[in-house]
Amino acid sequence: MTASQKTGLVVTAHPGDFVWRAGGAIALHTAKGYRVKIACLSYGERGESQFAWKKAGVSMAEVKEQRRDEAQRAAELLGAEIEFFDAGDYPLRGTQAILDRLVDINHELKPAFVLTHALADPYNIDHPEATRLAQEARIIAQAMGHKPDPTRAYSAPPVFLFEPHQPEQCDYKPNVILNIDDVWEKKRAAFEILAAQKHLWEYYTRVALNRGMQGGRNSGRSMTYGEAYQRLFPMVLEELA
Repeated sequence: MTASQKTGLVVTAHPGDFVWRAGGAIALHTAKGYRVKIACLSYGERGESQFAWKKAGVSMAEVKEQRRDEAQRAAELLGAEIEFFDAGDYPLRGTQAILDRLVDINHELKPAFVLTHALADPYNIDHPEATRLAQEARIIAQAMGHKPDPTRAYSAPPVFLFEPHQPEQCDYKPNVILNIDDVWEKKRAAFEILAAQKHLWEYYTRVALNRGMQGGRNSGRSMTYGEAYQRLFPMVLEELA
């Protein structure tokens, strides 16, 4: 990483989450020269691998390997690097070791932004747990007394929450729509790597089209595909226009 290279961090509970919900943002920023790192907390082996478990006699190790391979190839297609934590899913439970590693990643990467899940999700306990870990790591990483280093720049990046599967039940109110027209084909190609979750390919295509329509209506600019985000902290501006 060069001194001037901008970076982004994505903290995801499962492999599919970063593709469905943030694949456009990842591809868009890596195309602009950002270094984007994905912290993938689990392989989604229990609850996020429906098609993988339909194969008779398949083992947990085989499902994990399939999901790891899918996630690695999807991340590479989007231009990102990925680190696997293998923390387990359904349930995902944070540990001190996971938190410590996420803090270190914040120190190493110095992200210009963090992408993670919504604050609440009554359908999936793993998602808010990933958000909690991402938030705690961000807070601890900016504490000057945590692994003090006089050469380190201490700052807290903005956090953008990507769209949950059922936003209304998650009290999710997006206030950012990202135009992903330029990278849509790459995001869609990443969908098709995720063979264990084929049932979601068309669903998230429709979500992207809906958000693209809303983005056009709210901006007055033509766009077809979009991703929705909820900014967690205020944006600081010098002027409103």
